[in-house]
Amino acid sequence: MRPITRIRRFSTAPSGSTSFLEEMQKNFIPTNLFQKMLLTCGSAAVSLLNPHRGDMIACLGEITGDDALKYMKKKMLSTPEGAEILREMPRINSETVSFQQLLQLPENTIGRVYADFMRDNNITADSRLPVQFIADPDLAYVMQRYREVHDLVHATLFMKTTMLGEVAIKWVEGIQTRLPMCIGGGIWGAARLKPKHRQLYLKYYLPWAIRTGRNAKFLQGIYYEKRWEQNIRDFHEEMNIVRVSKK
Repeated sequence: MRPITRIRRFSTAPSGSTSFLEEMQKNFIPTNLFQKMLLTCGSAAVSLLNPHRGDMIACLGEITGDDALKYMKKKMLSTPEGAEILREMPRINSETVSFQQLLQLPENTIGRVYADFMRDNNITADSRLPVQFIADPDLAYVMQRYREVHDLVHATLFMKTTMLGEVAIKWVEGIQTRLPMCIGGGIWGAARLKPKHRQLYLKYYLPWAIRTGRNAKFLQGIYYEKRWEQNIRDFHEEMNIVRVSKK
């Protein structure tokens, strides 16, 4: 495996716990039990009717994700790399990551794979909404981190942003994180697939997603920013990841 390069070589600004905590305090919206129930029902209904409402999906994830977030935090603390993430609270956005520099890396590196994915799909790292309804700073960060590495999971697993690819990633994430939002997304997203894609889903993508979710190391606990120059094949081998095969 190639040496892991430190984040500072590809950063445009420092990141840390202070900036996240300040942002969290600014965006936090306190809610009582009744309000949480209303938000759960409302966001779930809107998300089912319109899966493109990212704000409602984000709200649903926060309101229903308490137990899963505690589990995710425990998983992250169980490894030195995950614990370092929780301690430093790095962010992934255009202010902390230089995508122009990542695009100069060799094609088979994590950084280049990620930058190519973002460019080819016209995605910006600034599109992830801030956490609003989680009071615990650590759990709020875990949720923020989940959102900000979602595209990295897509990219490193070579899953397209099609409905089929999104459903497959939701199952990987759901199995690994236990977030109800992800599990629900996998179920309801699959129901929206067209017949041809549903066949591919049942024959190849769902079995692959289940195997990956179970066998791969915890993808939320990977300090991707310190692995930009790592060879993607070495990364897959280290993480117990096998690419989806249609053979």
